[in-house]
Amino acid sequence: MDYIDRKQFQKINELKLNKNEFLELYAAMCRYNTLVAVKKAGSGHLGSSFSAMDIIVYLYLYELNVLQEGLSSPDRDIYFSSKGHDVPGLYSLFYTLGILEFDKLIKLRKLRGLDGHPDVRIKGIESNTGSLGMGISKAKGMMWAKKYLQNKGNIFVLTGDGEFQEGQIYESLQSAAHQRLNDLIVIMDRNKLQTDMFVSDINDIENIEQKVSSFKWHVLKMNGHDFTEIERTINTAKSISDKPKLIIADTVKGKGVSFMENMESMNLDGKILYKWHSGAPDDSTFQTACEELKTKIDRITGDLEIDKIEFTFLENQSKSAASAPKEYITDAYGAELCELAQRRNDIVVLDGDLSADCKLRGFEKKYPNRFIENGIAEQDMVSMAGGLARAGLLPVVNTFSSFLAARANEQIYNNACEKTKIIYTAHFAGFIPAGPGKSHQSVRDISLFGSIPNMTIIQPCNNLETKLTVDYCVEEANENCMIRLNIGPSPGIFDLPADYKLEKGKGSILYEGTEAVIVAYGAILLHEVIEGAKILNKSGISLRVVNHPFLNRFDKDWLEKVVKGVESIFVVDDHNISGGFGDLFLSALVEYKLLGNKEFYKLGLKELPECGTPSEVLKYHNLDAQSIAEYIMNKTKGISLQMVVHADNYSEEAPQ
Repeated sequence: MDYIDRKQFQKINELKLNKNEFLELYAAMCRYNTLVAVKKAGSGHLGSSFSAMDIIVYLYLYELNVLQEGLSSPDRDIYFSSKGHDVPGLYSLFYTLGILEFDKLIKLRKLRGLDGHPDVRIKGIESNTGSLGMGISKAKGMMWAKKYLQNKGNIFVLTGDGEFQEGQIYESLQSAAHQRLNDLIVIMDRNKLQTDMFVSDINDIENIEQKVSSFKWHVLKMNGHDFTEIERTINTAKSISDKPKLIIADTVKGKGVSFMENMESMNLDGKILYKWHSGAPDDSTFQTACEELKTKIDRITGDLEIDKIEFTFLENQSKSAASAPKEYITDAYGAELCELAQRRNDIVVLDGDLSADCKLRGFEKKYPNRFIENGIAEQDMVSMAGGLARAGLLPVVNTFSSFLAARANEQIYNNACEKTKIIYTAHFAGFIPAGPGKSHQSVRDISLFGSIPNMTIIQPCNNLETKLTVDYCVEEANENCMIRLNIGPSPGIFDLPADYKLEKGKGSILYEGTEAVIVAYGAILLHEVIEGAKILNKSGISLRVVNHPFLNRFDKDWLEKVVKGVESIFVVDDHNISGGFGDLFLSALVEYKLLGNKEFYKLGLKELPECGTPSEVLKYHNLDAQSIAEYIMNKTKGISLQMVVHADNYSEEAPQ
């Protein structure tokens, strides 16, 4: 593995080349470093980074005054991406400009490195993004402030075309002209694809020119890979002073690497499914992409009759040790929905442009007349589910937990007031995987769903419990249900008791112990708790480990059995420590008069979740096996454990 050092960019900058040829070479070199950074990270977004690359290279090299004015100058031009997926490409450009150092770039999605989605703590980033639809509104606020404070500088914000399905986009468009924010320039990266499907097949936004023009915006179009057109269109936009401007940039997702552009090669059973929205390429594909970009870079330098670009060797990633067998809880979820739908024709599945990540493709293919693809519009999806429920059907709503729990909470509450039954499946719950960053780490959802009276929250820990959870929510529950699911492969597989049944308010005792009890839920933290119990067992601490999948429902008799005979109770939360399972568990103990003189301790997040690999972030938040064992030892015995090495069984696979 190698990369292109900043000095190579400086070298071609000093040659005073033809502008278009220079930009083409510069962008190809940035694409190469972006590819290396994503491969090194193990995940990231190449398709969007490549489609937006030519636009941002032009802006930073020929339009924005950021480097001249300084990153903190009130008169600086401001650029940020509303969609955020394209940030690996922006990071690679920042490296060439001296905004970021290379040791940061190669720590993409690593602790103390670069977040998987934009975060303002990173030098050069102007706005946190990743949760879609907010960018134009934020840009409006920045533009209003510039006018009020009499500061100079232009504001450019990049959006996705699929992002134009979000309701907030249209709220921001409606008021911009009325508020006379006429210096605002929005650029749509119109690569015509969402996560893995065409925008037109999910929720067609056309005719976008007519729609936006009706809000008194001036709309222009350009080829987002033609530098002459980019320059001409931006200059035209700047010359228009009586309206805010939208530039629709026609681009190609994955631009620069032929197999990432070739949609026909991604035909699966007669349906185009784009492969390169997220994730890192395997070794063979990575090498193919590298060679193609190198060939292009060599061709351009040859045409220009300049020295070839030199590549600097970068130490290859160390091979990870063999890990324990893994299972995908979401696989079991999708499969069980299909099984239940065979005998119940009232089940209707709704999705928010995440069918592949939520493992719903099987249901979508088998029951297309009962699958509703709503696109990137969570509030609309949830209220539509409310209408389906009022008509006597059983809607099953699916999207990432961070987008569902908060963004559509008012709609969820409104549905709950109608006393119908809806199943909300909150995928990507908790703070692992942590590579995508804060916008995707869902650590508020238990408190948000838990505040709704007729809502049962369940988080299964393995495939069996997932199957039982789906069955319970469909067949037994008499109120709304929220199924909270970890995403990606579980770090290990552990067995539930042979006679295990999922019963409301109950769980299972996985390890017997007499000195203390520790209660947890979900595949990620139960894995750490069990490993921690093994560490403590070697030190003579007898710890009772309890899996409690019901996060806000508690059976008194079962609870009494769980805490019987122990002096200390520990609860581990994959959530903010305030308002999470620990608080609900403690309330139940108090209500049932089961706490007595027992010591009660909560472990969970006490701050915003960090970005990084699973092992890094678990350790950072003191929620890895060793830290949990240390904490329990200190509380029960008042002494510290000697360090015990805990093997990392986590995969870096993350869909977003």
